[in-house]
Amino acid sequence: MTHSEGFATRAIHAGQEFDPTTGAVIPPLYLTSTFVQAGMGQLRGGYEYSRGGNPTRTSLETQMAALDDAKHAITFSSGLAAEDGLLRAILRPGDHVVIGNDAYGGSYRLISRVFGPWGITHTVVDLGDADAVAAAITENTKILWVETPSNPLLAITDIAALAEIAHAQDVRVLVDNTFATPILQQPLALGADIVVYSTTKYIGGHSDVIGGAIVLNDDELAEAVRFQQFAVGAISAPLEAWLTTRGIKTLPLRMRQHGENAQAVAELLESRPEVERVYYPGLESHPGHELAKKQMSGFGGMVSFALRGGREAAIAFAESTELFQLAESLGGVESLMNYPALMTHASVAGTELAVPDNVLRLSVGVEDVADLLADMERAFERTAARLA
Repeated sequence: MTHSEGFATRAIHAGQEFDPTTGAVIPPLYLTSTFVQAGMGQLRGGYEYSRGGNPTRTSLETQMAALDDAKHAITFSSGLAAEDGLLRAILRPGDHVVIGNDAYGGSYRLISRVFGPWGITHTVVDLGDADAVAAAITENTKILWVETPSNPLLAITDIAALAEIAHAQDVRVLVDNTFATPILQQPLALGADIVVYSTTKYIGGHSDVIGGAIVLNDDELAEAVRFQQFAVGAISAPLEAWLTTRGIKTLPLRMRQHGENAQAVAELLESRPEVERVYYPGLESHPGHELAKKQMSGFGGMVSFALRGGREAAIAFAESTELFQLAESLGGVESLMNYPALMTHASVAGTELAVPDNVLRLSVGVEDVADLLADMERAFERTAARLA
């Protein structure tokens, strides 16, 4: 199929042709490590060894590329493995990366603590300040690393404006689109060069698989990333690829409900006197609300908020919910509660990316919204009693 069909159609059908042998509507799961050759060097369908390629992974990569209307998608064993493969393909000692001051702690750790000793430097900057971004770019800068909405403070970055700045200085723009997913935001269409996903999150959508993906249109860079994957081995295995493909087919439905529930939760939080600030781009009070309306087709399922009672109140609240379970990760059908300062962003403590210790991050699931709101109300009551 072409990429001209609607998003939901592509999510269900791209790379998902029925099995020609049996007519099975779901393509087979190819749990094999190797493939018999018709003769010396005569590969069936181009498959030789599953580290180099597997039909199940090909199906997922076709599907992922279609979602972003892109030429190439390369899927990996995790989101960080995808980022690592990309960075290895682009960077050499002496190169430089510009990254936002609110980003996933694991991405920053990879750039600063893994690539740093290899001779890669980085600058942290407020991506909402175009002049600061332009000033941070040097002759050695190779990547402008953008995360929008950002993790965990949900800042909204103008992808098109930053792409113009970066491209004027021959710098590639990477967008981590994990929070928005391709149904809510299309970074390549806005001028980005590379999109990265933790497919563990909304794309898989069921908290049962770890994976990552790089999506792009550049043929030469795609080949370089594939080489890194083949040489280093961080592939998405067949079962993980199959589970991710299954998750994608309901992505439009899930993201719609995530967004509706998140909006209701954010509005409740904004009405509570215990809450100092709510970070959700769907609220008119959010400084990036108008840009998000322009750049995205929905506001997503992530909500963060700061409590007036500081660290003690945040921890007490995090331990007072029931439906919102205390756990890392996000994007599954179930609602999760996260305390970034001690959980997902502990690795950036003491840096410019450190998260305030009164902030909690919610991954709002697709449960009945009345139950989620009731869980929030009970948590406020329990927190008050605990702090009394």
